[in-house]
Amino acid sequence: MLDDNEKLWGDLSSSGSLKLVAGPCVIEDRKLCLETAAVMRDLCAELEIPYVFKSSFDKANRTSDRSFRGPGLKKGLEILAEVRATQKVPVTTDIHEPGQAAPAAEVADILQVPAFLCRQTDIIKAAVETGKIVNIKKGQFISPNEMLQVAGKARAFGATKLIITERGTTFGYNNLVVDMRAFPILKATGFPVFFDATHSVQLPGGGGDKSSGQRQFALPLSMAAVSVGADGLFIETHPKPDNALSDGPNMIPLDRMREFLSAVINIYQSSHYHA
Repeated sequence: MLDDNEKLWGDLSSSGSLKLVAGPCVIEDRKLCLETAAVMRDLCAELEIPYVFKSSFDKANRTSDRSFRGPGLKKGLEILAEVRATQKVPVTTDIHEPGQAAPAAEVADILQVPAFLCRQTDIIKAAVETGKIVNIKKGQFISPNEMLQVAGKARAFGATKLIITERGTTFGYNNLVVDMRAFPILKATGFPVFFDATHSVQLPGGGGDKSSGQRQFALPLSMAAVSVGADGLFIETHPKPDNALSDGPNMIPLDRMREFLSAVINIYQSSHYHA
């Protein structure tokens, strides 16, 4: 009988349907996480797509020292554990140093290596050695071909359950661009490739002491990404993004997620990459 992690990996690595990782950017409070997870769980069950709840216990790379970072490791993991247990959904969160891998793995089904840290060997090694699924985001500062070396590094540490996530590339000051050639290139790793729809429309540092964003472009970019091979989406969503404590300008309103996902699923199902 497969354990939970093996079953989840089977769902995420299969070619049958779009996959989704979604939730608020940062853990603002317990209520937000529980309510968002419940809405997304029910929606994804209806749409028949695998779902993983995501939120960060710490945003360690905020633009300003005055920005909200989250509840921290201990309290954040307690909330994620409650989400997992009560809402019956797998959860993921990001780690920022090797020592966070083991405690996060006690709760999270997937450990995420942030884009800015994708070349940090010790973090990748610690995440892989937990035996959990590892999601490594492509750095804004490297090419898709360079990301093949990152995947190779993870594989050398024993990774067999790995996700690679494209999240845009730095394009001048305070801007990102998504090169659609990245998806077929990244699929050469042999691992599932996801698209981070909301961080890819971020305008890093574009708000002065915080990042800005252009959420209106998240849907067309997602449709394009799945048409050229993206296996799943990473989306940050919030009931009231304009009041969110992190990444509000690029998050998708929770009540728009049904419309968003339905449009992407139509493209996914018609793409020959997923036939």
